[in-house]
Amino acid sequence: MIHPSQRLSQLDEGVFQELALEKRRLLAEGREVIDLSVGSPDLPPPRHVVKALQEGVQNPAAYGYTITGLPEFQQAVALFYRRYNVTLNPESDVLQLMGSQDGLAHLALALINPGDTVLLPDPGYPIYEGGVRLSGGIPYPIPIDETTLHPNFDLIPKEILERAKLMILNYPSNPTAGVATREMFERVIHVAREYDIFIVHDFAYSEMIYDDQRAVSILSLPGASEVAVEFNSLSKTFNMAGCRIGYVVGNSTVIGHLRKLKSHIDYGIFLPIQRAAIAALTTEWDGLLSQRAEYTLRRDALCESLVQYGWQVRKPAATMFVWASTPSGAKSYQFALDLIRHAGVAVTPGAAFGPRGEGHVRMAIVHVRDTLVEAADRIGKFLSTYGN
Repeated sequence: MIHPSQRLSQLDEGVFQELALEKRRLLAEGREVIDLSVGSPDLPPPRHVVKALQEGVQNPAAYGYTITGLPEFQQAVALFYRRYNVTLNPESDVLQLMGSQDGLAHLALALINPGDTVLLPDPGYPIYEGGVRLSGGIPYPIPIDETTLHPNFDLIPKEILERAKLMILNYPSNPTAGVATREMFERVIHVAREYDIFIVHDFAYSEMIYDDQRAVSILSLPGASEVAVEFNSLSKTFNMAGCRIGYVVGNSTVIGHLRKLKSHIDYGIFLPIQRAAIAALTTEWDGLLSQRAEYTLRRDALCESLVQYGWQVRKPAATMFVWASTPSGAKSYQFALDLIRHAGVAVTPGAAFGPRGEGHVRMAIVHVRDTLVEAADRIGKFLSTYGN
């Protein structure tokens, strides 16, 4: 009998697996389930992206190993990043990835030694802790203030800060939908310099920000490239989630370490996908504005409908997620199971995002407004009898 490694045994798949099995069981019974648990965009990619992909796959020469990212891709990322007031050297400051999640996991392998302490947001996206544990590191949660949704370093013991090697952050945040400010990042960089901690910032929702706000890249702050890298993706901005292409930018030394690791792991991304990504990054597209407007309408439809049923949820300022406290302080996992079984609505329990996620659920606004209103109606009927 072959057993999993000790590293793999640290990872828990129970919550997501059981919810997925419950959804499958209900569908097999003929029940309809509105799935708000997965943050996969339902909007189409831009037409010029689809056209570039179509043209690319018809080229017989496009099917060999690519080994590395095209220079034109790196140049396209540098051009796109000007919108965040960041200047990048395409050759040294940009590295193509098979999605930002892939890159985050591999960066942990490239930088972390067994026993290294890594600061993670709590609540935070699961791959942060998963990557740290697989690399042998020791995760330590950064408490996220429930009002500002920013990290609260005052609650971290000084000896932990002195031991920490890396700090992973994510703004706009999945799952809390918190938005960074320049003042917040100034504080983050100050802590990083004081305790010699390297910053890893996940910026995947950089274009999903609402109410006339603009997302802040940490690299736009003076000196940030000396202490930080930033991950970004085409999955959410251009609705290319299944294409699996993203990038990391910033500190050239750290990017070099990750490039070396990747040279032993993969053979590059399918050339037509790279061409499609270049088209996405370099073509003027008014769809970004209409996309924000659509998500804003969806957000308002879901949140306002839930409030009418007595569930006081906060409208997110960014991302495709609503992060809400469970009614009456219910445990998030049991609440999610009860909701899918009795209302046919799937949500993600907050406990999946860390200990401080308990007592919350995450709902993705990846359906048309009518479907989201129907989901709210189902939830409202469920809440009217919940706990009775």
